[in-house]
Amino acid sequence: MGTDRAGATAGVGDGRAGRREWAGLAVLALPTLLVSIDVFVLLLALPKLSTDLGADSTEQLWITDIYAFMLAGFLITTGTLGDRIGRRRLLLTGAVAFGAASVLAAYADSPGTLIAARALLGIAGATLAPSTMALITNLFRDPGQRAVAISIWMVCLTGGATIGPLVGGAMLEHFWWGSVFLLGVPAMALLLVLGPVLLPEYRAPRAGRLDPASVALSLAALLPAAYGLKELARAGRQPVPVLAVVAGAAAGVVFALRQWRLADPLLDLRLFADRAFSTALGTMFFNTLLVGATMLFVTEYLQLVEGLTPFRAGLCMLPAMVGSVVGSLLAPVVARRIRPAYVIGTGLLVAAAGLLLLTRADAGPGPGLTAVVTGFALMNTGGGPAVVLGTDLVVGSAPLEKAGSAASMNETSGQFGFALGLATLGSLATAVYRHRIEGAVPDTAPPAAAEAAGDTLAGAVSAAEQLPGQAGAALLSSARDAFTGGMHVAAGVSSVLLTVVAVLVVALLRHVRPGGEIRERRDVEITESVPTH
Repeated sequence: MGTDRAGATAGVGDGRAGRREWAGLAVLALPTLLVSIDVFVLLLALPKLSTDLGADSTEQLWITDIYAFMLAGFLITTGTLGDRIGRRRLLLTGAVAFGAASVLAAYADSPGTLIAARALLGIAGATLAPSTMALITNLFRDPGQRAVAISIWMVCLTGGATIGPLVGGAMLEHFWWGSVFLLGVPAMALLLVLGPVLLPEYRAPRAGRLDPASVALSLAALLPAAYGLKELARAGRQPVPVLAVVAGAAAGVVFALRQWRLADPLLDLRLFADRAFSTALGTMFFNTLLVGATMLFVTEYLQLVEGLTPFRAGLCMLPAMVGSVVGSLLAPVVARRIRPAYVIGTGLLVAAAGLLLLTRADAGPGPGLTAVVTGFALMNTGGGPAVVLGTDLVVGSAPLEKAGSAASMNETSGQFGFALGLATLGSLATAVYRHRIEGAVPDTAPPAAAEAAGDTLAGAVSAAEQLPGQAGAALLSSARDAFTGGMHVAAGVSSVLLTVVAVLVVALLRHVRPGGEIRERRDVEITESVPTH
């Protein structure tokens, strides 16, 4: 792929990607892995940093949640912004901001400073995922190669969630809590050095101006909705979270109506007219809602029911990571010969079987641990094709100049699928828990402890420690049975619904041919800057 000072058609044409493009993928994938690890180690560091900074319970919640709120709120804006000002430019700008915010978080001397740093990390993170995904479409124009590239990128993204606790646990044993925030800094530095050399610049031709009112409306829709769903998952149905979701939905309606009227919308809703695009986006939304949210039940089961340490619980989740890698990497290879609809549908049925296996877990000594580890591995293995091939269909069915916007919608659907899954499945499991634990809390328990035990398994564990031996053991046993029953119901419902989704995917996507382009996309202007020495 040649370049000259007048610009080059990088990634345009029928040529297959070479060594330079694969090296560019490595530049995009490695920071994705490290940033993913960086995000997921926070939960391990929270107890230490809360003690050092004197953070109260409310401040701790904002430290953990503000990143996700800002990420979800700014994804749509940054995805479209990259299409207009240049995807590589936005990516490198975001890398600088992410690195600076990471350093600020690592050396924060107060809860307020850390919360502000985490908010900046969320905004910077919103520039990274859509930009990297959109640039992959520039680097890999061959459909088969693009699917493989996306699978590698996805493995790095999801792998961080699994190995994050292991890396974080090791770091926290030898360094101070701020060290976990510095994991992404070397990756951002590498991106800044190699990005201008290996990554093509792209901006959509004839891109219109960014509409400030649309940006404001998108934030007014996404931020309250993200907050409301998060609080509904944590505290149940309360007036403020419900009002936040309603307000977000109302702003979303106004936002959508405005997009239909604009000649250059912030979010092109016409993309949803493409059946492959809308079906793939919906599939990933429900896959994340039904499978992704179950990870919370699994981690609680391993630590609070089986009594494993965080490190041992992380080891038990390694088979799921291996399964995710296998499913993600095999999916594009198989999809070259078999229609993607059948590959995705079969994978979702495997994931549904894994969810069904979770209903075989018990709360006492027995095969419960094996059932959970095996079921979780099947869920991740089966979900891999849906994520990889679904993402490929989303960015592949959108016009090249809209790839950043399509990638941002892909990421936003995942964020809200996970949040809605926690809110709905979490509420369902909590209702079962509260029903079954009722009457099991002894009268001798302190009032505060009794209230906590009747609310969550974690509260019951804490309450059991305040009771004499036999009473504490009885309460803990009842709470574990109640939690496991709630997990059974949530997993069973998810398994049935995911089976329905699998059938719909096959019906709606069977027109997409094996390994093929969904439709021809017109060539657009792509410029690749020549590095100066």
